[in-house]
Amino acid sequence: MTTVAAYAAPAAKAPLERTTIERRPVGEFDILIDIKFAGICHSDIHQARDGWGEGIFPMVPGHEIAGVVSEVGPGVTKYAVGDRVGVGCFVDSCRECEYCKQGLEQYCAKGMTATYNALDKDGEPTYGGYSTHLVVDENYAVRIPEGLALDVAAPLLCAGITLYSPLRHWNAGPGKKVAIVGLGGLGHMGVKIAAALGAEVTVLSQTLGKQDDGLKFGADHYYATGDPKTFQELAGTFDLIVSTVSAPLDFGAYLSLLKTDGALVNVGAPEEPVSMNLFSLIGGRKTLAGSAIGGIPETQEMLDFCAEHGFGAEIELIRAEQVNEAYERVLASDVRYRFVIDTATI
Repeated sequence: MTTVAAYAAPAAKAPLERTTIERRPVGEFDILIDIKFAGICHSDIHQARDGWGEGIFPMVPGHEIAGVVSEVGPGVTKYAVGDRVGVGCFVDSCRECEYCKQGLEQYCAKGMTATYNALDKDGEPTYGGYSTHLVVDENYAVRIPEGLALDVAAPLLCAGITLYSPLRHWNAGPGKKVAIVGLGGLGHMGVKIAAALGAEVTVLSQTLGKQDDGLKFGADHYYATGDPKTFQELAGTFDLIVSTVSAPLDFGAYLSLLKTDGALVNVGAPEEPVSMNLFSLIGGRKTLAGSAIGGIPETQEMLDFCAEHGFGAEIELIRAEQVNEAYERVLASDVRYRFVIDTATI
């Protein structure tokens, strides 16, 4: 076991504080990653504050991890010391079910092993990226292309793949009208990716406050959902709407914006249940769906796509001791567009 520095929530809703954790020895197929940067995802806050159910504490959040391989196990074939790698939302899966065999490990029939707030196969708690080092099986890391700086690549491991996966699955591309609900850490990546895929992109945000940014990221149109005229003007417009917000939506209103056979896909996860009138779906053979991150092959594809198109996330780099302040700013929507921890400051 190796003792490394980390930032952890000692209990639910408690401020994060500097501590030390134990990382397992590097096994035959493991790599040791010297973490350089760790993104802050809204889901880190949900989990550290028990918003999605009872968590495992102390909790070291962080599943947007970018770093450099500093040691490899004797059986490792995919990576060498010095390689630039990333780790996203999971660090293991059963490897045997139909989904794992298809490279859809995020939907593992036995449940993926989350990067933090989970128990690994040995029954030990997993600890995330707000730390200096991580040991992970080589099959659950991805290669970060040379064209992507590590700091702007880190949020791609969750925010990037969370938007890339549904946009690809629902065939966003030329001739398709796509709307992204919310221009935050997830939404801004949705705009960049959908635009790069060739779709006609509209941002639906509460206000026009970030309109200039949205257009700069590649959006063709930008509307304020706080204006009732928006829903009248855009009725029946979109092939695909991806909602990134973690607050309950008026699903009927957003479904009314879809064409027949259109899909509203949720990647934001509100803490409270939502309700809707099913006639909103029946009237136009519409789909209300969800999507979770992506598997290892698709995550690699996404990183290569972003590198090829020359973009990463828009970030604000912070020191580790600013993490609690950053959490409050995320909740206040006061970040453009993703906080990233410089782990050298841990």
